Amino acid sequence: MFTGIVEGTGRVARMTATAEGGRLALEGVAFGAELAMGESVAVNGCCLTVTRMDAGTFCAHAGTETLARTTVGEWQPGKRANLERALSASSRLGGHFVQGHVDGVGKLLSSTAEGETTRLRLQLPSELSIYVVEKGSIAVDGISLTVTAVTQETFEAAIIPHTIAHTTLGTLRPGDAVNLETDVLAKYVHRMLLSLRGEEPTVTEGFLRAHGFC
Repeated sequence: MFTGIVEGTGRVARMTATAEGGRLALEGVAFGAELAMGESVAVNGCCLTVTRMDAGTFCAHAGTETLARTTVGEWQPGKRANLERALSASSRLGGHFVQGHVDGVGKLLSSTAEGETTRLRLQLPSELSIYVVEKGSIAVDGISLTVTAVTQETFEAAIIPHTIAHTTLGTLRPGDAVNLETDVLAKYVHRMLLSLRGEEPTVTEGFLRAHGFC
């Protein structure tokens, strides 16, 4: 479990395809010397397990499910990634509950400066829109953000200078793909409501229209 409060960034040193998925190594990790074998680290929002480490560098394996649902398979050496270690029992919950289980991939549509803040507008896969609400939370590349506006196909978030400076958001350009994880509480509520109605827990255009969402 994570909070979406990024602790630092790292750079992809190697990305190697395997029969089981892919193996990657990240370097330039400020807390690399503190990691332990088997520890979980959110890498751009993807929960990965440390399989090898030394000071400033660690390796992890990404399975086929991770490659299918996230941007990991597209990463090249030199790419910066947001990093966060797993939440401890004594940690402050500064963001929101983030599992590191990416729901889908979106794209940055625009980035607009508004005084000291930056407004990001991102593409939202339609099957995820039911879980996104204004003033609610969403994780974008592992960063906990507050939704300021949402439609069936897009959402917006206002980013403060600290977040721009300490994460990869400031390097994003229109068209860049990002990992999205919606609020886990919304997903459980949706599943329970469908079960109570005896309906299949899938979100389709027909379901959305029948329930007034589009």
